[in-house]
Amino acid sequence: MAKKEFQTESKRLLDLMINSIYTNREIFLRELISNASDAIDKIYYKTLVDEALSFNKESYYIRISVDKDERILTVSDYGIGMTREELDDNLGVIARSGSLNFKKETEIKDGYDIIGQFGVGFYSAFMVADKITVVSRALGQDEAYRWESEGIDGYSIEPAHRDEVGTDVILRIKPNSEEDNYDDYLQEYRLRSIVKKYSDFIRYPIKMDVTHSRLKEGSENEYEDYTEEQVINSMVPIWKKNKNELKPEDYENFYFEKHYGFDQPLKHIHVSTDGTVSYNAILYIPERMPYDFYTKEYEKGLELYSSGVLIMNKCPDLLPDSFSFVKGMVDSEDLTLNISREMLQHDRQLKLIGKNIKTKIKNELKNLLQNEREKYETFYQSFGRQLKFGIYEGFGAEKELLQDLLLFYSSREKKMVTLDEYVARMPEEQKYIYYAAGESVAKLDKLPQSELVADKGYEILYFTDDVDEFTISMMREYQDKEFKSVSSGDLGLDEGAEPAESEASENQDLFGAMKDLLTGKVNDVRASKRLKNHPVCLSNEGAISIEMEKTLNAMPSAQSQQVKASKVLELNVHHPVFKTLQEAYSEDKEKFGLFTGLLYNQALLIEGLPLEVPVEFTNNICKIMI
Repeated sequence: MAKKEFQTESKRLLDLMINSIYTNREIFLRELISNASDAIDKIYYKTLVDEALSFNKESYYIRISVDKDERILTVSDYGIGMTREELDDNLGVIARSGSLNFKKETEIKDGYDIIGQFGVGFYSAFMVADKITVVSRALGQDEAYRWESEGIDGYSIEPAHRDEVGTDVILRIKPNSEEDNYDDYLQEYRLRSIVKKYSDFIRYPIKMDVTHSRLKEGSENEYEDYTEEQVINSMVPIWKKNKNELKPEDYENFYFEKHYGFDQPLKHIHVSTDGTVSYNAILYIPERMPYDFYTKEYEKGLELYSSGVLIMNKCPDLLPDSFSFVKGMVDSEDLTLNISREMLQHDRQLKLIGKNIKTKIKNELKNLLQNEREKYETFYQSFGRQLKFGIYEGFGAEKELLQDLLLFYSSREKKMVTLDEYVARMPEEQKYIYYAAGESVAKLDKLPQSELVADKGYEILYFTDDVDEFTISMMREYQDKEFKSVSSGDLGLDEGAEPAESEASENQDLFGAMKDLLTGKVNDVRASKRLKNHPVCLSNEGAISIEMEKTLNAMPSAQSQQVKASKVLELNVHHPVFKTLQEAYSEDKEKFGLFTGLLYNQALLIEGLPLEVPVEFTNNICKIMI
């Protein structure tokens, strides 16, 4: 039997194939099954143009068989087969695809597509096999041929026998080595799991002998194993079924089968799109956050299929970071794949699908918010933070996408409200959307800085998430209404508890003395326009708020350089404590210094800021008590 050499370029490509192109050995089975499916498809296409041929789908299937003793794994199909010339042309020249040529010569219609178009997938089998034999009998031919190769040394072709039209790909699996366990590819459970992972939705049955256990005849407790041929793939994917045929439990079962999560999905989105780019998708909005959602280990992305074959477990380009919690899959025949089909070319189709999916998710969330508020609030409790991050991390680019999905606790409604609901309730004279930032709703309800805004009858949004202020700093405004913190230097109110001109003027020396005592701690000390019942508070000026200071300084990266907000100590000149402060300033400068420190530390405690010297603070309280 004469051996032929691969072409020089093919030798190099084969070496590359075995060692570089594919990163995961198990995909060899995906490639062989895809080729077998193509071979059956080709007969189907032939029947469309040749009336002498008929296509009975039930007669066509793919079979996987194993001989552990001989270390042989065989993938058989009853498709179109190959002639001697086709074996020579298609398997003797790597990267020449018979499927691609067939696709070019045949008008592909009726929703089918040829999967293998690169002509390299077959050779991925050399990653696990040291010898490959192909026995094939072409449609319309009486004689079969055997193609055989042990790698880059070349291949041989000789006459053979096969009872029916089709192809057997016979792999002699490599022996185990210290680094690699090739026995895996002879194990029934392993082969079934690979088929389930990559080829579950190939449209033809994939059959295999499956081992079962049963009670021995005549025995009460003794069991025996037996094998039975079984179809191990689902064939018709749920996303190809008509939505009217499916029930909610069908979508839930798919969610659990694909291990998208252990929770109950709040909502599913079934998309079937034909147009510039055609694709099917099933997307899920989970109920609960995965335990690793905010860790480096978490990978966002959707499962990506091409013509029912799994190409990527996680395709991140299909989801924006804002919606990284979404689970599910996309199947399209229009994608441009790279040579190994393990990665995508970043092309127009992929971007278009991603853009469409982003809009679908946004619309579904908005629908949930409007029609199933309780469900939406459950979702928001888990993933609202991620929506806010989406606006902040995108520097406001995703504002239009996400702003109507945000919820904040309302001082008036005593529940979560949307920005649109807040603005709709604003009095005509109100200029700003007011908010207070702090650790909890309970603390913010008692915040001294909010007294004047609340007294005006204005609703206040409570920001209790550390990302909230960063988010609205990127948004700047909503429906032409700017955001304004109740702790900001200028509240933008026309009137308030403003101290009399004479009182403010008379106490300038007192304020100056307090500012000197608090040098490096506050930027200014002044009479407050916002306080009514409380003696003191801190306000801030500039882009960094006090809450932002706390958040930024809590980050590990900030330990070497602390961030400081521009703080102002505000005093209520109408409070009895201020009269005591005035007397101390006039009569006892030591006591005045003591009171100044106490008021400053009191303002720090109200803000939830750490006391600089807690022992000194407690000692000063004791001095006053004595």
